[in-house]
This record gives sequence, C-alpha cells and structure tokens, in this order.
Amino acid sequence: MGNFRFLTAGESHGQCLTAIVEGLPAGLKIDINEINRDLARRQQGYGRGGRMKIETDKADIISGVRFAETMGDPITLRIVNRDWQNWTERMSVFGEEAGEKVTAVRPGHADLTGILKYDRNDARDILERASARETAARVAVGALCKEFLAACGIQVVSQVVRIGGISVNEANIDRSMIGKGDSELNCYDSVAEELMKKKIQEAMANGDTLGGVFEVIVRGAPLGLGSHIQWDKRLDGKLAWALMAIQAIKGVEIGAGFKCGDLPGSQIHDEMFLDSESRVYRKTNRAGGLEGGMTNGEEISVKACMKPIPTLMQPLNSVDIKSKSEVSACKERSDVCAVSAASVVGEAMTAIIMTEAMLDKFGCDAMVDILEGLERYRQRVQGGL
Repeated sequence: MGNFRFLTAGESHGQCLTAIVEGLPAGLKIDINEINRDLARRQQGYGRGGRMKIETDKADIISGVRFAETMGDPITLRIVNRDWQNWTERMSVFGEEAGEKVTAVRPGHADLTGILKYDRNDARDILERASARETAARVAVGALCKEFLAACGIQVVSQVVRIGGISVNEANIDRSMIGKGDSELNCYDSVAEELMKKKIQEAMANGDTLGGVFEVIVRGAPLGLGSHIQWDKRLDGKLAWALMAIQAIKGVEIGAGFKCGDLPGSQIHDEMFLDSESRVYRKTNRAGGLEGGMTNGEEISVKACMKPIPTLMQPLNSVDIKSKSEVSACKERSDVCAVSAASVVGEAMTAIIMTEAMLDKFGCDAMVDILEGLERYRQRVQGGL
C-alpha cells in the first residue's frame, strides 16, 4: 500500500483487537466519537446474534494522536473484547490447555483448510482469527481514514440492496439520502426492507442463514486517482481486492458490473456532453465512477455479494477430524444475517483504499500541504478541457 499501510491483530475471544496505521499525515483532527459510531453501526442490524448483546465496541487510541490531532507517527487502535472474561482459560496465552477442542469442522468456513495448512488439531486455533470479529479492527481503521477523506471533501457511505433474493427498487431510493438514515438493515427502500426482515425471520425459524448484496458509494473523489500505467495501480482492481478480502464476500462488481456482459456498448458506455461553460458531464454512470483504472469525477459505486454465514443452528453434514467420522458441523454463537454489518465493513475497506489513493497522489507529511495540493489540482483539471 505504498507509504500508507495498516495491520490488525487479535482473536475473536482474545483479550483485544488491535490495529496499527502508518502513513497518515500530521495535523489531521481526530474525533474518537466518529470511530466509535462506525463500530456501533457494525454491531447493529436485524438478524444479528447474541455476541452483539455482550460486546459494546469502543476504540482506544494509544499512540500517534496528541490533543486530538495526528502527529505523523504510527497510530495504534485497541478494541477490548468484553467476552474475554468468559474465555480467559480457553484462550490463555500461557498455561494448561482448557476447554473442549473443536473438531467437527464447518462447511464454508476456514476450519478444515486452516487445520491442515497450519498443522493444528483444534479448529479454534483457526476460527478465532478467521472470524468476522476481526473486522471490528478494520472498521476502526476505516473510520480513521474516513476522517481524513472528509477533510478532503470525500464521503464514503453504503446501502444494502439485496438479502435472500429480495432486492430494492431503485426507483424508491433517494440516493442523496444514503448515509443519512437509521434503517436496521441499512436499506433505503422501506418496502423491500420489510420483506427482507420477513425473510430473515423465516431463516431464523429454520435454523438457517442468509446472505445478500451491499453497495458502497464514494462522493467527492477528485478525477484521476489511480492509474492505467500498471495493473497493480488500477484503482478499480484495488477496490475489488479490498472488498473481496472481507470475510464471506464472494463477488464484487463496479458500476453496471456483470450487466456489461449482457448489453451492447451503446447501452453501457457513459456518453459525454458539454455544459454551457464547456465542462464535461455525463447523464449516466454505468462505469461506476472508474474508467481505465482511474476515477473520472463521477460518484464511485462498488457492490459486493456476501454468502450466507457458514454457522447454522441446523448444522450441515461434515466430518470430525479427530474421530474421522461423518458428523454434524459444530455450532458457534452466530448471526442469521450480517449483510448490514458487512456494508459498514465495506465502507471501511473502501475508505482505506481511497485514503491510499489520495496519499499516493497528494502525499505529504502535513495535512495543510495535502489540502493545498488538492485544491491546486482540482482547479487545474476543472479548466483542463
């Protein structure tokens, strides 16, 4: 990630989750309430499990910020796992082994592959880190990045557009309101949301789980972030990679996405026009704000598809790695549907990639220099045609 990078550490039932962020400029004002707001959003949503009743995620910043302003050195974030008090023996760093081993691995989870890859005999050694609980740390990092982007006039929001086969009607959605609502499912079509809730209730009654699709939207990004020069500099590729790196995500599309394979070019490419001041504008945005691996000045739109959670209360058939027999998969405390939570994680990962792109283009040691460079660049490209 160039000069900007981050790492997370910690297990689902360990003492805490931590993240270290390096590369943010000095002089960025930080509001811890904004970070905690996104952490709370990640925990909310219709269909969430019992863990959310235990944890109330709050982030502590323990380095890199002084008097609510970044100093330019690495920032350390910590989120304490409140459920740790119930797992101190089973997740002890040192001491004797305790607790029953998890050997009935789950289809669709990292359990079996992780056990074989890392030569373990207890799936807990894998599932603790593979758990989506880790995304709390990423949301904290993403919230930090959103504060940087907001200072640059860029906003990252999201909406849920499909759950269990129930899709929103775009005609019912005011896109300018996305990011301003308080929907339980982060859905901006109230009719579809009620149908989604009924679908979740049905799945819960059947001991099943549901997946869906969410959209992340970036507003205000300047033209020209990313590059066509090399494959690994293309911003659309980086965004797709970041969203696919979220647990349970199985597909990503940008703009019209897979519809591009069904329609002729005349119905896909966004025609260009000139306004009265000879500035270019488009009437459509099927490209999703990205052309040639670069932002084109339009709103960025990226969708991601989340598979149903692999922990079912009516477990699927699996195998026991200890007895070498067919059994029902193990059950961990889990959600019925977490698409709304995934949309918040999607915002975070998008914000991280957009921050990297901004710093690659305008990177300086001090926030004031970045903002000055951004303003000069905006003025140049606006009058460039």
